[in-house]
Order: sequence, then structure tokens, then C-alpha cells
Amino acid sequence: MREPRDCETMADVRAEIDRLDAALVAMLAERAGYIDRAAQIKAEVDLPARIDDRVEEVVRNVRGHAVTHGLPPDLVEKFWRRLIDWSIAREESHLGPDSLRK
Repeated sequence: MREPRDCETMADVRAEIDRLDAALVAMLAERAGYIDRAAQIKAEVDLPARIDDRVEEVVRNVRGHAVTHGLPPDLVEKFWRRLIDWSIAREESHLGPDSLRK
């Protein structure tokens, strides 16, 4: 692993970006495992896939992380809302659509 300032060529930069991309995909797969477990628990206690209060809590959290790391919070929020929508769709694939639940 090299710090950005230690990269001397585009090959160095690209190698680090590729390394990070692989790590991000692995983290998304790990997150998906927790989403699947959440769907199992929600099924047991009859909760919907989308819980609006939790969605907004997650968004507030990532906006704070964005600020901490010097990223634009609006951009990070847009990205995360897509991730949340994907996660809810994944839960609904296990639970069934919220519109069909009690």
C-alpha cells in the first residue's frame, strides 16, 4: 500500500485504485451479508424492509463521515441512498415487497 503522495507514476496510482476497488467490493459483499441477516430477523419480528427512521439515521451518519474525511456530503448522501435502496430491494427479495406485508 502506498500513500497517494508516494505514487510516482500513473501505474502506481492505478494499482492503488484497483486495490481499493477490490477492498470496497469485498466490504459491499460483507454489508450484503448483514442485510440478509437483517431480512431474516425482520421476518421473525414482522418488520418491513424499509424503516424510514433508520434510513435517515444511516444518511446522517454517512454525511458526518463524509465531512470528517473531506468529501462532499451531498454526493456521499446520493451514493448512499442508492446503496440503501439496493439494500431494501435485497431485503424485499427475502421478505416480499413491503406493499404486500401486513
